Amino acid sequence: MITANINRLELTEFRTEQDPNQGCRATFPMFGALGTRNSATVYFELDSGEHLGRHTDSEEELLFIVDGEVEVSVGEETGRLEKGEIALVPKMVPHDLKNIGRGTAKVLGFFGAPHIVATFDNTWQLVGSNVVDTSQMAQQAAEPKS
Repeated sequence: MITANINRLELTEFRTEQDPNQGCRATFPMFGALGTRNSATVYFELDSGEHLGRHTDSEEELLFIVDGEVEVSVGEETGRLEKGEIALVPKMVPHDLKNIGRGTAKVLGFFGAPHIVATFDNTWQLVGSNVVDTSQMAQQAAEPKS
């Protein structure tokens, strides 16, 4: 059995130089390199006023709001979601989430494939790229540390 506890995940902080309000703390608690065959998950937190950044995903995504209140933009539509609500993001449709509440927004995304590629408008400082590819993450994690 593959398990993860979202209350005990080790999160990585991501920021961009282009937009001081774009940032999050995130991880992929389940994806192909951890043993999934047909699904993956992403968990991220946004501080008040932060947004994830406009991007597309290589697979359809369900966004479950674990806590907080967010504004979600999917394609040309924008709406407000709060704790307990779910939104569908079709494959390759640009989308973004912004924390419009006072506390930390916590979001769990579900994908229908074991590996995903997310392509952002802006470059993440930590990785020096605008692409997050779980296949590459798995390869990097497997490489010996020098």
